[in-house]
Amino acid sequence: MQEVNQNLAEEAGLNISHICLPPDSSEDEIIDEILKINEDNRVHGLALQISEDLFSNKILNALKPEKDVDGVTDINLGKLVRGDAHECFVSPVARAVIELLAKSGVNLDGKKVLVIGAHGSLEAALQCLFQRKGSMTMSSQWKTPQLQSKLHEADIVILGSPKPEEIPLSWIQPGTTVLNCFHDFLSGLFENGIPKKHDIEISRGQTPKAVDVLAKEIGLLADEIEIYGKSKAKVRLSLLERLRDQADGKYVLVAGITPTPLGEGKSTVTIGLVQALTAHLHVNSFACLRQPSQGPTFGVKGGAAGGGYAQVIPMEEFNLHLTGDIHAITAANNLLAAAIDTRILHENTQTDKALYNRLVPSVNGVREFSEIQLARLKKLGINKTDPGTLTEEEVSKFARLNIDPSTITWQRVLDTNDRFLRKITIGQASTEKGYSRPAQFDIAVASEIMAVLALTDSLRDMKERLGRMVVASDKNGQPVTADDLGVTGALTVLMKDAIKPNLMQTLEGTPVFVHAGPFANIAHGNSSVLADKIALKLVGEEGFVVTEAGFGADIGMEKFFNIKCRASGLVPSVVVLVATVRALKMHGGGPSVTAGVPLKKEYTEENIQLVADGCCNLQKQIQIAQLFGVPVVVALNVFKTDTRAEIDLVCELAKRAGAFDAVPCYHWSVGGKGSVDLARAVREAANKGSHFQFLYDVQLPIVEKIRTIAQAVYGAKDIELSPEAQSKIDRYTQQGFGNLPICMAKTHLSLSHQPEKKGVPRDFILPISDVRASIGAGFIYPLVGTVS
Repeated sequence: MQEVNQNLAEEAGLNISHICLPPDSSEDEIIDEILKINEDNRVHGLALQISEDLFSNKILNALKPEKDVDGVTDINLGKLVRGDAHECFVSPVARAVIELLAKSGVNLDGKKVLVIGAHGSLEAALQCLFQRKGSMTMSSQWKTPQLQSKLHEADIVILGSPKPEEIPLSWIQPGTTVLNCFHDFLSGLFENGIPKKHDIEISRGQTPKAVDVLAKEIGLLADEIEIYGKSKAKVRLSLLERLRDQADGKYVLVAGITPTPLGEGKSTVTIGLVQALTAHLHVNSFACLRQPSQGPTFGVKGGAAGGGYAQVIPMEEFNLHLTGDIHAITAANNLLAAAIDTRILHENTQTDKALYNRLVPSVNGVREFSEIQLARLKKLGINKTDPGTLTEEEVSKFARLNIDPSTITWQRVLDTNDRFLRKITIGQASTEKGYSRPAQFDIAVASEIMAVLALTDSLRDMKERLGRMVVASDKNGQPVTADDLGVTGALTVLMKDAIKPNLMQTLEGTPVFVHAGPFANIAHGNSSVLADKIALKLVGEEGFVVTEAGFGADIGMEKFFNIKCRASGLVPSVVVLVATVRALKMHGGGPSVTAGVPLKKEYTEENIQLVADGCCNLQKQIQIAQLFGVPVVVALNVFKTDTRAEIDLVCELAKRAGAFDAVPCYHWSVGGKGSVDLARAVREAANKGSHFQFLYDVQLPIVEKIRTIAQAVYGAKDIELSPEAQSKIDRYTQQGFGNLPICMAKTHLSLSHQPEKKGVPRDFILPISDVRASIGAGFIYPLVGTVS
């Protein structure tokens, strides 16, 4: 109704604003709001859109009659009955009924009019206006015993509310004029299933409920949230302790087929699914999403709040800054980068003694090691606690990290696409005494600190992970960590608020956690373990937590299972695999797709052969999910250009390939209502139970783990290691990191390393150009081909 009113108001030249009160508002709270508007000279009219059981005389008559545009007050109704219609507001719906009949050429004089299912001011206004036109008017409710005979007599029937299914249409005589005057919430909103409005207009058209109201609805206590503005809050981790004995809900992962550069709507499906579960099937559910990087947001791809009528709101808050988590990561990352280069400079320009005196200064005549320095001494095999007792050799060993600048892997970061920072030279000021070196900026969400945030399960664990992060090697080939640099405490303090998940809501008022945002091609591509764990407690045993893995199932889903589930200990119940007809056409041999360029006709017209050929990719992704023993439901995200034959074909082939079910989804155009079938299928699949298993044992050698993923998931014939990759594998194994899971960094646009190879490439050798380690996050990441 708000959408309809907004459109009509624009046509009529009116300014409309919506005031949304909490659903449990008392009569007095509603009256207080009305009285405020009565006194506001900028407001010329007020329409009440509240449920009928709240239409008490007290509320209706709180309106100023001169602002009562719906004609519901006793004064306006009295004037109408007395015949002074020109001096008062009359129900616009009642007036529209009379006007429509007049425009249709219906003579009302002497006609028998039956008004069914109307109430209050609308019923009174209709009776009055019809009687003025010389009609005989009867009123009735749908449950009136004599309804059939009344319908037989009527020349004109006015429906004030929807007809119950048990009342047959045959009761209405042929030739009878029938008018609906109840609100059809979808009429006028869509053309061919397309919202007429942009995502941002839809987002701004809905006033989110106050975040403290949302928190109360989902069972949070007042001291468990930290409110940021009106629509965002952080949730404290103390909640996990309070709910530790509460059983977890069902855990659902949304993944996808190999996408086009446009993305295929995994976020939209995630949001549509929780809207369907909670707002339509009344099942507790929570969406857990990643926070988007401002790189893609300001690039061609755009934001990640979903779209159409399946969005997280407010969209701008979601896509920009949120509560500052990415800025905290940027600050922590760059503090560590500064510490590395500063340490090298000091070691190059100072004696052992001077360095030692700076690292362990005398404060009020007392020198003592800090906790982190004692840990470093222990690592070096120096079992002393008094700074004055170290030998010269021990002082040198303690004070010098001897970082080899050519091995530094820790880069500076910025959450902006700035191509000119990809390769830079640092240290050119005279104060840096000739110490300059080539360096680079990465996008902020590619920082290992982001991966740490996404995989940690407590503040203590996060501090340990941050301390373990390897930033370089020393000149003897040994790893240098954040702990060695003595900055772990500082990094943790910068991240102390970022560790708390952010609470937001969907367009339909269902809860969402937005937390962490690692990319899926160069990192593990999943939102935080903490958000999932808290949400699973909040929804209860019968509820659902729906989270999303980036890009195709071969990348995001594989990492969700092998890295995230390994870290969290959580067991997934169902995989929802998102597909689109247009992406399947591309995999079937359709022309290339470029973001920002109009789609070619192959994608906008029916082409059954292309769809059939492209379903090989969908079948392969279903098989990948089945490797892990989890049931798969395919969600076909329907676009306006998809035909019924194409939709039916995809669903049929998906089921044949082993999917538990395959369901077309329309959440983009109609919200949660369009994903109710998907929600039912997910609930059934979850009841079936999963037989979850990891793909590989982490104790296997690094090369064997890489080969397992390449062959079982991507379909490669074998792998090929560059000399650089082989030497890194040897080094990490020697340093004791060989038992970590693998996080493949590869293109998301193909199952292979070549983005242009669509469908299901076969018999290819997967080239591993380099191998790096995120020791704090807890994985080894091989670089496949030429991935940046």
